[in-house]
Amino acid sequence: MVNNPKVQSAARYRALVAGTGAAVPEKILSNEDFTKFVETSDEWITTRTGIKNRHIAGDGETTATLAAEAARRALADAKMDASEIELIITATITPEMVFPATACFVQEMIGAVNAWAFDLSAACSGFVYGLSIAQQFVSSGRCKSALVIGAETLSRITDYTDRGSCILFGDGAGAVIIKAAETGSMGIMYSTSFSDGKGWTALKCQAYGSRNPISKPLDDPKKVFMNIQGREIYQLAVRRIVELVNECLDKCSLSIDQIKMFIPHQMNARIIESVGKRLNFTDDQIFINIEKYGNTSSASIPIALDECRRIGKIKTGDIILLASFGGGLTWGANVIQL
Repeated sequence: MVNNPKVQSAARYRALVAGTGAAVPEKILSNEDFTKFVETSDEWITTRTGIKNRHIAGDGETTATLAAEAARRALADAKMDASEIELIITATITPEMVFPATACFVQEMIGAVNAWAFDLSAACSGFVYGLSIAQQFVSSGRCKSALVIGAETLSRITDYTDRGSCILFGDGAGAVIIKAAETGSMGIMYSTSFSDGKGWTALKCQAYGSRNPISKPLDDPKKVFMNIQGREIYQLAVRRIVELVNECLDKCSLSIDQIKMFIPHQMNARIIESVGKRLNFTDDQIFINIEKYGNTSSASIPIALDECRRIGKIKTGDIILLASFGGGLTWGANVIQL
């Protein structure tokens, strides 16, 4: 086990991962399904993205309902009651509505009567940002427990006539319970976050907000959908994630071979593979499940983390590294000893 006083010297408590959970809709949209309404093929999609399927929310399924179900499963995994949760952070770019916050709906749905709740908008980096915030509240003693959720219904803002982007996105939610511990070496060891607003045009959804209000006709009706500049994002994501991993290794005095599992945002299998090669991760050290879910933005890392635990690829005592890059532009990472 690793206990690095350089990283945790200012912390009163360790921020432990006490439980994980995930929820995805039953409906599946396969690559073959896309061939019915856009010019594409299973081979074309798989070769460029690594995606085979993505889950799509049906009637009655919303960001909040998926988030609440993931939260319930995380609570069950942690053997905790919702009334024990003191803080709820929901990372999402597809909120339940403009306001109230999706986190407030989740609080009511799961019965977390003693929690305060808010949403976090950092696109694909939302979950790692949320873990960093929860770490600060828990390690400082402000909260004894926190629920961090990444939840999206990206199908609601996907343009299914744009074959370059519609093939990428899916819906789902993942959740993690963070608890305070007074002793031991386990928990969140290090978190880091960055943003660059100059790059906002590379990945965006422009309506509706104060710049393009619902009361004003759009100059381009497609502004209601996500838009991604794929080539630009690919190059930036690889560079920034490599930088994140190197920073985390340096700050935590770790080597690549001490990382049991690297769990990156599932944005594109080719991006993940490029990062792995540059950092000399082995195939066994990188977890990729994008083929089953597509890009679920803030939900992708917690969904992957939960799956990784459930199938036994990581266990208590293992050191894992989470890293993401997304719209904003935003990027961030967490190092955790389970």
